[in-house]
Amino acid sequence: MGEYWVPVGCPCCASRTGGGTCPVCFWTDDGQSDVDADVVRGGANGDLSLTHARLNFAVYGASHPRYQDMVRAARPDERP
Repeated sequence: MGEYWVPVGCPCCASRTGGGTCPVCFWTDDGQSDVDADVVRGGANGDLSLTHARLNFAVYGASHPRYQDMVRAARPDERP
């Protein structure tokens, strides 16, 4: 039986894009999760907490409004 790779779900938008910077919401996976979602870590995600990025995604379709022109819709195989 063959092995299958299942991409990691993005902590912000839940799309299965495999980690790194998500092309669906533009959140950079830095290991943050629900446990510390309200913490602003800085780094690649700047002044955003995961909680705030999730709210932005729900409202703007991107982890931050400035990324709206940089994101794309999730492909069928990436949808949560």
